[in-house]
Amino acid sequence: MVTPFHENPRGLATKLIVLFGICCSSAAMPLTFTGPAVALPAISHTLGGDPVALNWVTNAFMLTFGSTLMACGALADNFGRKRIFVLGLVTFALFSTALAFAPNIFVFDLLRALQGLGAAAAFSGGMASLAQEFEGAARMRAFSIVGASFGVGLAFGPIASGAMIDAFGWPSIFALVVALALIALTLGIAFMHESRNPHAGGLDWAGAVTFTLALTLFTYGVLRAPGSGWSDTTVIGLLVGAALLMSGFYFIERSTPHPMLDLTLFRYPRFVGVQLLAAAPAYAFVVLLVLLPVRFVGVEGMSEIEAGQLMIALSGPLLVLPIAAGLLTRWLAPATVCSGGLLLSAIGLFWLSQTPIGSSPGALILPLFTIGVGISLPWGLMDGLAVSVVPKERAGMATGIFSTTRVAGEGVALAVVSAVLSTLTKSYFHEGSGTNAAAEAAQRLVTGDLIGAHMLLPNSTSMELVRDYSDAFTSLLWLLTAITLITATVVLLFLRGDAEDSAGAEGLRPAIEGSNNA
Repeated sequence: MVTPFHENPRGLATKLIVLFGICCSSAAMPLTFTGPAVALPAISHTLGGDPVALNWVTNAFMLTFGSTLMACGALADNFGRKRIFVLGLVTFALFSTALAFAPNIFVFDLLRALQGLGAAAAFSGGMASLAQEFEGAARMRAFSIVGASFGVGLAFGPIASGAMIDAFGWPSIFALVVALALIALTLGIAFMHESRNPHAGGLDWAGAVTFTLALTLFTYGVLRAPGSGWSDTTVIGLLVGAALLMSGFYFIERSTPHPMLDLTLFRYPRFVGVQLLAAAPAYAFVVLLVLLPVRFVGVEGMSEIEAGQLMIALSGPLLVLPIAAGLLTRWLAPATVCSGGLLLSAIGLFWLSQTPIGSSPGALILPLFTIGVGISLPWGLMDGLAVSVVPKERAGMATGIFSTTRVAGEGVALAVVSAVLSTLTKSYFHEGSGTNAAAEAAQRLVTGDLIGAHMLLPNSTSMELVRDYSDAFTSLLWLLTAITLITATVVLLFLRGDAEDSAGAEGLRPAIEGSNNA
């Protein structure tokens, strides 16, 4: 009998155990992203902190996770993929546990950044190890299963976190994360084989440091701007510093013999299109995973469980529809499927903008579901496209760049969108719209602190503040709709081409058919 992965039975059993361990670690990653978003009002109530510090609850993790992925991948190639996977999981589990006992918001944010470092190492080491365990079509199916486990974490993260917060308090949201990490760690130590790249060229330390510092300064500058003003000297200095560091990163990557980022890949127009595609879900989907739970719990007064249940309408489609996207490439070009999905997401975003705060939960379900269905289509094709649009021998670097663009782009998008929502909210205030109190009150609302906002603007009723926030959220959704529509058009133009799309569809088809046969 031929096994689904075409390996000998004994070898297959070990490989499947390794796959299961990597799936556990992959499922833990989105839980660390969605859980604190649902818990942010409760975390704010317990640990305090100003709005900038509260924004770092999510951004600190996304920043270190996204900016160090390529560096961790290089470390895995040089010093051992299993070793980096294990060290990453130990770090991830250790700081996830410590988060439950953080004494204040500063320590919490610092631990979130360290948690992101562990997550990057575990993710990079796990993916690199998985590539060594399987070959050919079996490798594609294995990566598809890991992607599905990531979808499970996204889909059930909000509801699981909401239930645990309701029953045990917000520190409990890290218990499931630690449990999954420990399972992955145990299986990795026992069954994963060590491997490394004998021809690895070393780590591009200068590139890694300048890239991380550039993202850090940019994120801090954008988060600080709504409270201090975009003309504030510190904000300008942070943004200029970020630009200078990114320019330095560009010149370092051009001159180093073993760059972290191979800039020559951007000579391929379809590769540029894939990077734009990687960033698209950040604005059409990922920012909503953070902003909506905060809105539902902190502003609309839902319980964490109710908010989690509602979020399933948004994230649930990712459980099954990415597979359907692969099947669609039998009849449609990948560019058409991806652009069509983004168009559907844009429709959902505009639909959601027509359901202001105070609407019944039932009125939110279909718009959220439409966004989730739309984003599931490019989600199912992006990883395959990342390697299909460049020469085969450069697939490894292409995957690393794609993953970094995807995760780092999500962190940048979250910072930018949060700042825009704060600015819009402040512009709708009738009381003291030009004052520092109004700026801080807007930031308080964005982090779900309605009571704190009302204390800063006592002459405005809570109902008026909620109405202003609702108007700002509607305007933000219009902006996200426009961004998604523009991205859909640009992606179609960059990825489209009869010959190229046929090749892309053929490159994706073996993985889809293999998944069906499995």
